[in-house]
Amino acid sequence: MATSQAAYVAEQAVGHQKEEIKQDVSNYERFGDPKERMKALVWQGKQKVQVVEVAKPRIIEDGDVILKVTGTTVCGSDLHLLHGAVIQMKKGDILGHEFCGIVEQVGPAVKNIKVGKRYVAAFQITCGECFYCKQKLSSQCEKTNSNTTAKAMYGSQTAGFFGYSHFTGGFAGGQAEYVRVPIGDANLLEIPDGVPDEKALYLSDVLPTAYNAVKDTAVYPNDQVAIFGAGPVGQMAGVFALGEGASKIIFVDTEPRLSAISGRWPAEHRDKLEVLDYKKLSFGVTNKETVVSKLKDMCGGRGPDVAIECAAGEYAKGWMHWLEMSLGAETDTSEILNEMIESVRNYGRAGVTGVYVGYTNHFNVGSLMQRGIRLIGNGQAPVMKYWEGLLEKIQRGELDPTQMLSHRFRLDDIDKVYYKFEAKEDNIQKVFVETKFSFPRAEGTPELTTL
Repeated sequence: MATSQAAYVAEQAVGHQKEEIKQDVSNYERFGDPKERMKALVWQGKQKVQVVEVAKPRIIEDGDVILKVTGTTVCGSDLHLLHGAVIQMKKGDILGHEFCGIVEQVGPAVKNIKVGKRYVAAFQITCGECFYCKQKLSSQCEKTNSNTTAKAMYGSQTAGFFGYSHFTGGFAGGQAEYVRVPIGDANLLEIPDGVPDEKALYLSDVLPTAYNAVKDTAVYPNDQVAIFGAGPVGQMAGVFALGEGASKIIFVDTEPRLSAISGRWPAEHRDKLEVLDYKKLSFGVTNKETVVSKLKDMCGGRGPDVAIECAAGEYAKGWMHWLEMSLGAETDTSEILNEMIESVRNYGRAGVTGVYVGYTNHFNVGSLMQRGIRLIGNGQAPVMKYWEGLLEKIQRGELDPTQMLSHRFRLDDIDKVYYKFEAKEDNIQKVFVETKFSFPRAEGTPELTTL
């Protein structure tokens, strides 16, 4: 049995803490309507996802909302599920944590969500009432994830997440034609007329995550910022860093993403963009040029003021970390973390937004302590803290999420999209995935690609 599935079996044997809402509804075969079917993407095992027909969801608890999905997408963190890097996956789990749609049905306790209206859902599930939710720190909700293993590993759990393993509550995701949204009043944001799905959808995760990375790490006017990872979150973190007054943005990644970033970068800020291809450099203890030495050179000899990690901990560069991860001696590599810590100036700041699951080895705590580096875990972004303000920026024309949008696909092809995204084929950056309920394509967004 794969490690991810074995961890789920162990959690079932140990049992959850007291549940405040119904969890481990990762598909609807037990809790849905067996007479009505829908298409959904499900996890079938390590390196295997598939579009299949499953039961349609129904109201389980009084606060539930059933959403007819009109737009979803694939996130870089979805690939961690594909790779089996996130524990407690179960065969048949419906994936997807970013989606928007039209309300089809509401439970009897729902007060503010209206049937027929358009809404976007946050990737996390908030109760709206606990210590953290009252502060809009919704990703740390105390009531929507009762997973015992998560508490043992981290000290306390995060909130429940849609489509992201039983480790985060076991909630069915939105890469489907329908989705159940628990506590609908607290977890849906109405989409105003005039804002197309192709813009509103990304309020579910990528926009708040990128914004949180910049705000939480703290980018100040004239800061030089190095962003590790030039995917959609990294791209938008660069855009938001410009909004904070950064004087230079350096993306650390490789092709084809560096060219994609360069082609999509705001023309008025072209002079502030630099790119660094890590595959052309050495790493570790060496007298050759490295990411660290190049970043120092590019930033006046001292290094950038800020580094932000928008990649993840599962991608090892050297054989040692690869071996240790393969043997289970660590879950995440410390290589990017060390590059950030060593490259920023003394008393610089390093924020971690990419997904790290557990433990790492060979971490340069000496550089962190001796040079006064602020290492900041940005956490899973608290979407509810930011999404109303970001929506207002979209409405005013100050923020255009479509600048990261590269492709449009059908839900029927989303399993193939995973593999193309993983292989970095066709310059895929951020995608919009349509369902049979989607509206006509918004002007200026990519045409439909069929696979």
